[in-house]
Amino acid sequence: MKLRSLLKPFLAPALALAFALPAAAECVGTDLFDAMPKAEQARLEAAAHSVPFAQGLLFRATKGDQEITLAGTYHLPDARHDALSAQVGDALARARALLVEAGPEEEARLQSAMTTDPSLMFSTGKTLPDLLSEEDWQMTKAALARHGMPAFLAAKMRPAFVAMTLSLPPCAVEDIAKGGKGLDKLLMDGAEARDVPIEALEPWDTVFTLFNAITEQEALEMLRAAVIGAPLADDMGVTMGDLYFRGEPRIIWELARDQAVAGGMDPAEVERQMKLSEDLLMVARNQKWLPKIEAAAANGPVVVAVGALHLSGNDGLLKMLADDGWKIERLDG
Repeated sequence: MKLRSLLKPFLAPALALAFALPAAAECVGTDLFDAMPKAEQARLEAAAHSVPFAQGLLFRATKGDQEITLAGTYHLPDARHDALSAQVGDALARARALLVEAGPEEEARLQSAMTTDPSLMFSTGKTLPDLLSEEDWQMTKAALARHGMPAFLAAKMRPAFVAMTLSLPPCAVEDIAKGGKGLDKLLMDGAEARDVPIEALEPWDTVFTLFNAITEQEALEMLRAAVIGAPLADDMGVTMGDLYFRGEPRIIWELARDQAVAGGMDPAEVERQMKLSEDLLMVARNQKWLPKIEAAAANGPVVVAVGALHLSGNDGLLKMLADDGWKIERLDG
């Protein structure tokens, strides 16, 4: 069997996670946040709400006659996207451009590269069984089996990509494979229907650039964290979807921290990984995106659709825009 055929079921999850967050509505499981004692919920809410613009998914930023509509997305399918997509519709109809993390051209180049150049995803050095302890490898194999990925295929994959696959709820994989779309894709469809240009905020190979920036040891730690969380993947999928549609994406971040510690990870290691993830996947990218967003808005109204966690926080897009003189208004309830 050719490598392309083996990889095909796992490319869509990898593409989805390369540019985003959470999960699919078709997942069946327990909402872990709702199941928590009220005191624990309040603790996580307090931590989440301690940063700027912690709540909300849809915002308008204005400076003089310039206008930016910002939609915090998650990139996997859910029927509840329809209402938010409709809310963005009026702004999209007036927009000069839709700015997304990766547009259709970038995604096509990424998928082509991943199926034609195995070296992008596969290591030519040691295999995962070589890099992991026997116990960790057996746990990884069990997690991979739940995701339908053959262990022999994953064994040669770079650890970060295996972690990426395991971070996706198994219940979402089939929906993605069938062509289910997240909010970003729905908005891209809307832009194409309105002849609104789609502009990418970053190049097609960003996912590889990001993973090349971490060490092998950091990638292995990322994998161990994904393996620990894998048994609760469907529950986390339900939980993340519910919290997202409540306009509470920041609680997802705090809950992930909490679940990692509850799963047996050392709290100090969890904090280190969370800081690494935030710096690499959010802060650094936000800093690169901001000048592009402001330059685009100088030529007319734009809609920006990026992963929801890019909007909030002290280094989030909304705080950076506010610091640069933009007035921020929340549009969703």
